[in-house]
Amino acid sequence: MLIPRIITAVFLVAFMLGGLFYLPAPYWPAFAAVIILPALWEWTRLFHITGLAQIGYLGFSALMMYAVACTGQMPGAGMQVLSLLMWLVVAPLWLWRRWKLVDRNQAAMLGWLLLMPAWFALLAWRPGPEQGPALLAVMALVWIADTAAYFAGRAFGKHKLAPAISPGKSWEGVAGGMLATGIYTLWVGHSGVFDFSLPWWGWLAAGWALTAVSVVGDLLESWFKRAAGVKDSSQLLPGHGGVLDRIDSLIAVLAVSQAARYLATQWM
Repeated sequence: MLIPRIITAVFLVAFMLGGLFYLPAPYWPAFAAVIILPALWEWTRLFHITGLAQIGYLGFSALMMYAVACTGQMPGAGMQVLSLLMWLVVAPLWLWRRWKLVDRNQAAMLGWLLLMPAWFALLAWRPGPEQGPALLAVMALVWIADTAAYFAGRAFGKHKLAPAISPGKSWEGVAGGMLATGIYTLWVGHSGVFDFSLPWWGWLAAGWALTAVSVVGDLLESWFKRAAGVKDSSQLLPGHGGVLDRIDSLIAVLAVSQAARYLATQWM
């Protein structure tokens, strides 16, 4: 299992970096769709959306992406506020109440609400290869948080974060992730990679807020899998499970970071 995991990880890193820094702008929406559409396919499997319903759902999702790519018409303030409410209010409440989805139509709508903002965010953060470093910096926060939380949890974890949802996660792991991302955001905030500036405490607050969002994204996907009675969202990525398993935290952070940036630009 280790060798396939390493090979898959190397391929994914090369695939992502190659797209980020070398793919011309007109092809980026399709590249981002290659990330999000398989996750939507896994979402349909979790909620038993099959046959013509699944084909129609994925086909309509692809058509929406194509229309946006052709017109350049991105979501406005209403969609950004809805995305923020989803991740900052609804998702934590969902985890607290441990709701289960039994209606397939509601599940389909929720899939769009969770995953489509991440696709829009990929486009907004990276209009061209020159903005690749900024998007990479946002994604790196998630990877650093996950890595630090894993090692801190292994070394010090005693108090379970959400044992009924994800027994392996601990509060000590969260603290380790917060420490690592705090240091990271203070550094990256003054590296010049972003086209906006914040005071040091602003970078720190943003980093910690996004780290908390990444934990919520991870736990929410874990809850949906547990409710569906599966361990992995699929086996698309050998040694890693499914695409949703790899981007659960990322979709939350992408959506929230882009919504916050958009609304700050519009309202300040």
